[in-house]
Amino acid sequence: MALAAAKFSGVSILIPAHDEADWLPACLDALCASGPVSGPVEVIVVANGCTDATAEVARREASAFKGRGWTLRVLELTEGSKLSAWNAGEAAARGEVLVYLDADVLVSPPLLGQLAEVLVDAAPRYASGVPRVTTMGDWVTRHYTRFWRTTSFMTHGVPGFGIFAMNRAGRARWGDWPNIISDDTFARLNFRPEERIAVAATYDWPMIEGFAPLVRVRRRQDAGVAEVGRLFPELMRNDDAHDDMRPFWRRVLSDPLGGIVFIAVRLTIHAPVFRSANRWVRGR
Repeated sequence: MALAAAKFSGVSILIPAHDEADWLPACLDALCASGPVSGPVEVIVVANGCTDATAEVARREASAFKGRGWTLRVLELTEGSKLSAWNAGEAAARGEVLVYLDADVLVSPPLLGQLAEVLVDAAPRYASGVPRVTTMGDWVTRHYTRFWRTTSFMTHGVPGFGIFAMNRAGRARWGDWPNIISDDTFARLNFRPEERIAVAATYDWPMIEGFAPLVRVRRRQDAGVAEVGRLFPELMRNDDAHDDMRPFWRRVLSDPLGGIVFIAVRLTIHAPVFRSANRWVRGR
């Protein structure tokens, strides 16, 4: 795919939204409350395969963005596909910096400006913020999340789930988004560790609630990472080194309850009852 020629040196924020009417207002409100960003900003919500009021909800937010000199556009696709949404959003995007934002993520005020600042570079660059994984009180989810935060994925490098960004030079490394499960893994591994930048600003990312949904979604995520490794083995050399991670048993001793819940989820992932033919299973 040939990306649309950049017509301004600002930021394009792409938000794929499949039946996200309940989550999208808070996401857009947080985005609109962002601090200053150098250059123009456009927000493109791609409502894909929606059966709810996602598109209408997004359009109602346009005036708030206009009030601060930004634009918000809504694209509607009949197909419910996140990868197709990325492709359609990119074709419409005009910014030199591309920000990929999930509809259930809340950015902190400094995040967008910090991403834009570090990605003004002629060389390919990728960036994300510091995730704050949130829970709504479910007992299993709370303990699983606490332990999961100690894994090497969370403590090394730039995880980039929920929101990641890159400049045009970085995005030029591949054509259309491939039909894969783990788009964030694919994007991150298209950059070497030294090309990935962690900015200090945070964002809120909601953990899936409940044991069964957690198992289903974590199983899908494992499958997504394995799929990238199988289809694009050359990318795996760009993964982060994890040599200095605390041994698993030490982390379990530090948090026995969290460790037990984490192990229970990981073991149950392999149970046939949680297997699904739907590779896009969602937890909510």
